[in-house]
Amino acid sequence: MNYPRLCVLRAALGCRSLSCGSAVRQSRALDMGQVRNQLREIVGASTKWSDHQQAMAERASLSSILVRSQKDLPVKTMRDSFQEVLLPLGSEPLLREKYLTFHNTVRFGRILEDLDSLAVLISYSHTFNPELKKSPLSIVTALVDKIDMRQHVIYPDCDIKFTGHVTWVGKTSIEAKIHMSQLCDGVFSPVLDATFVMVARDPGNKRAAFVNPLKPEGPEEEELYQQGEANKSRRVELSTASLLKVAPTDEERKLIHSLFLNTLDTNTVSFRSRVLPDSSVWMEDAKLKGLEICHPQERNIFNRIFGGFLMRKAYELGWANACSYSGCRPSLVAVDDILFQKPVEIGSLLMLSSQVCYTQDQYIQVRVHSEVFDPITQQHNTTNVFHFTFSSDREVPHITPKTYGESMLFLDGKRHFNQTVPVV
Repeated sequence: MNYPRLCVLRAALGCRSLSCGSAVRQSRALDMGQVRNQLREIVGASTKWSDHQQAMAERASLSSILVRSQKDLPVKTMRDSFQEVLLPLGSEPLLREKYLTFHNTVRFGRILEDLDSLAVLISYSHTFNPELKKSPLSIVTALVDKIDMRQHVIYPDCDIKFTGHVTWVGKTSIEAKIHMSQLCDGVFSPVLDATFVMVARDPGNKRAAFVNPLKPEGPEEEELYQQGEANKSRRVELSTASLLKVAPTDEERKLIHSLFLNTLDTNTVSFRSRVLPDSSVWMEDAKLKGLEICHPQERNIFNRIFGGFLMRKAYELGWANACSYSGCRPSLVAVDDILFQKPVEIGSLLMLSSQVCYTQDQYIQVRVHSEVFDPITQQHNTTNVFHFTFSSDREVPHITPKTYGESMLFLDGKRHFNQTVPVV
């Protein structure tokens, strides 16, 4: 997202600024607790586990008020979904403890949780119907398209502000952009830009449901809307060219063969005898795994595991792997293409596996794969795939694939890294 453009739009929407210093909350600005409380009210969720199950069962009756066509819904503007949220780390020490790391920085995993909650609220604001007490829609995160870091240090004792709104809609999907800034020397400076893709489902979260169409107002909003169209086309193109569907390009095949030749033992001249090149690490030796038992405390408003919690756990595992690989504390450069394939149910055994799959100079590309394991059936089902780009303060060893499968991971990591190069 272009920060100046969002500022222009924010001014056009007539939203008031926050004062300098430790930001004073204005009437339009929410905090994260209010964001989550509003989401519970919108869908009729409860804070208690037992009540929550009953509330979700009652939502089934809301299916009767779903429209049969998008044309039956009123057109909305970007103004309708605009949200501003304050995270008062500078003025609330108790809140700061939740976000603080041992190294006196902010836990980025917590920021991911907040971004996910806000993206859901923005989407519900777009679909808001004042005549209904509860929304019949179940809006969930389908994809985190991109999170670009504008600065690598987030201070734990300075207030943070989130602003965002819907920028594009399809028939059943919504793109929401969020900008995060932090108060430094009396001015809010940009920290990151995030793009989320949300999908609307029926009350039982079983089939797609229509969302309100969006009408851009003015050239700034029209440009944002066209960016959303371009993002959709890019996602379709990337999906079509996925290495899980088609063979690598000629250039990629030559690269993999070159890597293979680099690992051959010149003394034996055998395809089976492999030697690790200097300043390199075998890909099979750059893994880190974790396991989470999914308790009710981490549920979302639809009685499944909160997507922000999954992102936090994946990020922390990926960061730990990059830290172990580089021998120092890495900085996050970008989050790219987090795909939510299946919901994670309460009580699941969630298995996380991180893999350093590509390196270049001081950069480390990490892929985290999550799956649920059913101990009764012994089945594994993929739920999410996460991609993180980290930066070290020194040049890191080259990651070297040994098998064909690892070579495809290497190429996939290189593709994701190349998408972050303009940001780097």
